[in-house]
Amino acid sequence: MNISREEAFDLLKEYNREPFHLKHALTVEGVMRYFSQKLGFADETEFWGIVGLLHDLDYERYPSEHCIKSQEIMKKRNLDERLIHATASHGYELTVNIKPEHIMEKVLYATDELTGLIGAVAIMRPSKSVMDLELKSVKKKFKDKKFAAGCSREVIQKGADMLGWDLDKLIEETILAMRSFTIE
Repeated sequence: MNISREEAFDLLKEYNREPFHLKHALTVEGVMRYFSQKLGFADETEFWGIVGLLHDLDYERYPSEHCIKSQEIMKKRNLDERLIHATASHGYELTVNIKPEHIMEKVLYATDELTGLIGAVAIMRPSKSVMDLELKSVKKKFKDKKFAAGCSREVIQKGADMLGWDLDKLIEETILAMRSFTIE
């Protein structure tokens, strides 16, 4: 890895200004850090977190070239090829043909959209929190295609399949991941 967490966050802010996008990046960073620990990659927690932080680097400024422009930006800065591949792979069959191969890439693919759905369900609750959120609440909203319509159920399901997990396990683990950190 050739970029620190602080440098990665500065890079993210260079291309993203919207609080929503910054919060999403921080959320996915936290989720990726959780899964690195949970899945036995504790020695790579920093890297997994940076992948989560930078996965949507180009989305705000270049939405029609998402996962394409980010590769150019990172290559110009001579960033690690693993980082470039990992962040681009979450656009597999959507904007790029870079398949998630490593378990870290599959986790990113599976949880990116799901964090948005879980976050949307959480803010509908009286507590506005994931701390008391249950699987059944997310599953109910998952089935309602009009709720958080921008969160692709197909991508979430495909991600679960890539990991060899059922949807319930993916949702439950992602809720636990989102409970494991706070965003200031």
